[in-house]
Amino acid sequence: MTSEFESEFESESESELENELENELESELKKYSGEGCRLKTPEGEYIDIASGTFNLPLGYADEDVVNSLISQIKRCSHLSSSFTKRAGNSLVKILAEQAPENIESGWVRDITGSTANECAIKIAQKKSGKDSVISLFLSHHGQTNSMTAISGNSFRREGFPLSDSPFSLKIPPPYCHRCPYNASYPGCGMLCVEKINDFIEYASNGSIACMIIEPILGNGGNIVPPKAYFEHLSKLCEEQKIILIADEVQTGVGRTGYFFASEAFEFKPNIITLAKGLGGIGIPSAAVLMESRLDVLQSHEHSFTSGANTLALTAAFATVEKISKPEFLSEVRRKGDFLGKKLNELGEKYSCISDVRGMGFMWGLEISDSDGQPDVELCNQIIKAAYSTQNMIVRGSRYGRGNVVKVRPPLITEDRDLEEIIVRLDRAISLCTK
Repeated sequence: MTSEFESEFESESESELENELENELESELKKYSGEGCRLKTPEGEYIDIASGTFNLPLGYADEDVVNSLISQIKRCSHLSSSFTKRAGNSLVKILAEQAPENIESGWVRDITGSTANECAIKIAQKKSGKDSVISLFLSHHGQTNSMTAISGNSFRREGFPLSDSPFSLKIPPPYCHRCPYNASYPGCGMLCVEKINDFIEYASNGSIACMIIEPILGNGGNIVPPKAYFEHLSKLCEEQKIILIADEVQTGVGRTGYFFASEAFEFKPNIITLAKGLGGIGIPSAAVLMESRLDVLQSHEHSFTSGANTLALTAAFATVEKISKPEFLSEVRRKGDFLGKKLNELGEKYSCISDVRGMGFMWGLEISDSDGQPDVELCNQIIKAAYSTQNMIVRGSRYGRGNVVKVRPPLITEDRDLEEIIVRLDRAISLCTK
C-alpha cells in the first residue's frame, strides 16, 4: 500500500517534472525569432529563401496578422464549425473574387493542403460518379495515404501499402527542359497533352473522375509548363468530361505575383485548392474553391475538428486582405522579375546551372553535370554550403530528380535582401564548383 508520504512525494516529483519539461519547452522555443525573411537562431541569423516550408508569404512576424491573431485568441481560440460557418463563407466569397470567373463556391473545413486535395477529389468523385485520378510524374499533392498514392514519386510510398492505389493514373509532366518525348517546344505539338488520350484508353480503368495538377510543379523541381499546355489540357478534359483540379497549395496566395497562378497561365480549372500561404505567417489554413455546380458535399462527408478554426480564419482574412491588393501583387511581380534576371545571370556564369525557371517569388535552378545529366550531389553540396557558409536557408527538390535549388523568399522581401540573396548564392555555388 502506498503511504501518504509516498503519495505526496510522487505528486511533488511529477509536478516538478512537469514544470521542468514546460520550462525546457519554453526555453527551446525562445531560442528562435524571426522578422521578414530573416530567422535568428542560437547559431546565428539566417536569410530564409524557403519561406519556412513555403508557407510564410508574409515572413516570420507580420504585424497585422500577429495583432489580428492576438486579438482573436484573447476572445476564443476555438469554435465548432457550426459557429464559424458564416465566417468561412465570407472567406470563400473573398477568395472567389480573386479567382477565375467560373469559380463561385467553396469549402473551408481543412487546415492542410493534403486534406484540401482529398476534398477536391471527393467532390469530383461524387459529382462524376467515377473513381480514378490522373496526376503527373514528379507531382506532390500531400502526405496522407491517399495523397501519397496519387503523387508522382515512389520514395514516399515505400513500406506503406495503403499509400498505393489502383485508382491512380500517372502521366509524364510538361517538363520542357527534359521532355519525356524528346520533343522541343513550341514545335512539339503539345505531345504531353495529346498522349493523355492514349493513357486514358490503354492504361486507365475507364472511370476517370478528375485530373489534379500544380500550375507550377513545386516539389518536383519548380517545373513551369508553357501557357499553351493549360489551353490544350482544358480542352482535352472538357472533351473527356474530366474535372480539372488546380493544386495551388504552393503557387497560390501571391507566390507567382498573381493571387492565383491560374491567372498567370490564363487557366480556368473547375476546382482550386489552397493552403500553405493562406495562413500568412505559418498558421495552418486551407480552402477548396469550385464551380457552383460542384458544391455537392454534405458537411459530414468532409470535416475536421480544427477545420475553419478561429485562428485559421483570422490569419486567412488578414493575409488575403494584404496580399490581394493590386499594388502588393504588382510589387511581387516587379521584384520577381528582378530576382529572375539576377538568377539568370548566375545561370550564365555557372555551367552547372542548366536551366533557370520560375516567376514571381517561385524560382528554381536546375543543376546538371558536364553531360547535361541531373547532378544531385552538387545540388546538395550547394544547399549545404549556402546554409553552413552563407547563413542562408535553402531547400531542394527531393520529390523530383533532386537536382533543383529552389529560391522562394517571403513575398515581403526587400530589394536589398534580394541582392544579398544573389550574392550569397553566388558564393555558395562558387565554393562548390572550384
